[in-house]
Amino acid sequence: MSDRRPTAAGAAAAAGSRVAATDWTALATELDVHGCALTPPLLDPAQCRAIAALYEDTSLFRSTVDMARHRFGSGQYRYFRHELPAPVAALRAALYPRLLPVARDWAARLGRPAPWPDTLDAWIEQCHAAGQSKSSQILLRYGSGDWNALHRDLFGDLVFPLQVVVGLDTQGTDYTGGEFLLVEQRPRAQSRGTVTVLPQGHGLVFTTRDRPVRSSRGWSAAPVRHGVSTVRSGLRHSLGLVFHDA
Repeated sequence: MSDRRPTAAGAAAAAGSRVAATDWTALATELDVHGCALTPPLLDPAQCRAIAALYEDTSLFRSTVDMARHRFGSGQYRYFRHELPAPVAALRAALYPRLLPVARDWAARLGRPAPWPDTLDAWIEQCHAAGQSKSSQILLRYGSGDWNALHRDLFGDLVFPLQVVVGLDTQGTDYTGGEFLLVEQRPRAQSRGTVTVLPQGHGLVFTTRDRPVRSSRGWSAAPVRHGVSTVRSGLRHSLGLVFHDA
């Protein structure tokens, strides 16, 4: 029987093609307005099912987190080892250079340093040199009644300001509820919430920690947290792509 697992080259070509098909100018504008933005499909349904099925292979992961035990919500997620499955590694590598101009632009508005080099490999080397050497790529699984508390994925001093979550199942067919939540603390104003349904295979780009918003004094940093609403029925999987290590 032939091995039908995608090769690194094949996965890179597929990911590069799908990422390139995104209108990144429009996406950057939507990020400025809402703090998050959906991409076109980054994975096809077969890839989504295959990645979701990886959850059962514990050899692929460095650790498993029970959210209820840590009072993070309810449900479970697993951190991949550094040896990522080819489609996951390819998608992360293809997304980084597209997100980099937004990250640098946001840093300039906020008067912050922009330490991110042109390549993901060079940036991860910086993370490891600073002691952030653990893989931060996540496969999440929620069953009926599970949810994720509002939080930020900060693992150390080195942070990339954008991350991506990819829906692996279809809301209304595989599960109900389970919407992605984003809550932004506006400067000297009430917090603002955004709710997004993750279509299967689509990515949601969102801010990791905070983002620039206009204020009476120019640009201010608005802190942002994200989470997942209660899954009412079924099983919901998602892939979390973080661009700094832990």
